[in-house]
Amino acid sequence: MKSKVVEDADVVTYVVVCDPGDEAVSALTQFARAERLEAAQITAVGGFERATVGWFDRAARDYRELLSLIGDVAEGEDGPIVHVHAVLGLSDGTTRGGHLLEGRVFPTLEAIVTETPAELRKVMRPDIGIALIDLDRSES
Repeated sequence: MKSKVVEDADVVTYVVVCDPGDEAVSALTQFARAERLEAAQITAVGGFERATVGWFDRAARDYRELLSLIGDVAEGEDGPIVHVHAVLGLSDGTTRGGHLLEGRVFPTLEAIVTETPAELRKVMRPDIGIALIDLDRSES
């Protein structure tokens, strides 16, 4: 994975390019932690050799197997948390989409990561079973 700052004003914009074989969620999380991102928006195009997506199963309180890559970064208890959704196109023209749990890149993933001036905080919601952005604990 490689990254570069392409704009550095009130809002910093990076380009992150993953190499074949990189795992997208891990690479983006590593990048967010290295840059100490506290809030950012992610969009990307590219392809995956294989991918696992899911939706939140309320009963199990977990993501289960199952739209473009879009997401955000917010600060969690252990550092930045990358939260992305993806739509995958299959060879028969159908699509699958959901929360991206893992995506092995092939041949590339080209992500634009735009840091926002806010400091967003994710807080565990025991009643739901996942960490969500808490605006009361976030700063702008």
